[in-house]
Amino acid sequence: MLEEKWPVLGRHVQAAGWLPVWTDLGRAPRTIDAYARGLAEYLEMCEREGVDPVTPSRAHVGVYVRELTERPSRRGANVVSLDSGSGLANATVTQRMVPVRLFYDHLMKEGLPESNPVGRGRFTPGRRGGGHQRGWCPG
Repeated sequence: MLEEKWPVLGRHVQAAGWLPVWTDLGRAPRTIDAYARGLAEYLEMCEREGVDPVTPSRAHVGVYVRELTERPSRRGANVVSLDSGSGLANATVTQRMVPVRLFYDHLMKEGLPESNPVGRGRFTPGRRGGGHQRGWCPG
């Protein structure tokens, strides 16, 4: 069913095998849908860039993050708001990166890439503003 909504998932054997694991683990349908959407967008970028998603680099992931941060607003160019800069919000970029990171965690367990190209954010206790440092998100 997910392959019908996002055909790119059916073109990548590892992705098609990874997503059902989350159903088996009892994840909510909306969570699985969000994971599928995020991974599908990443795999589409890999196809456009001619990148094999099984042998990734941080540079390839960086291209995807740049694409997300430069994506035009769905609200349209004429909508003006305080956050009307181009690209998705940092929280949305982080949300889209979660399934990509989890996908590479899965592939590593299968012995495919040696390392996960998606960094994890770091937390520094005592830093002002929550002390969060985003691995891939600007700002």
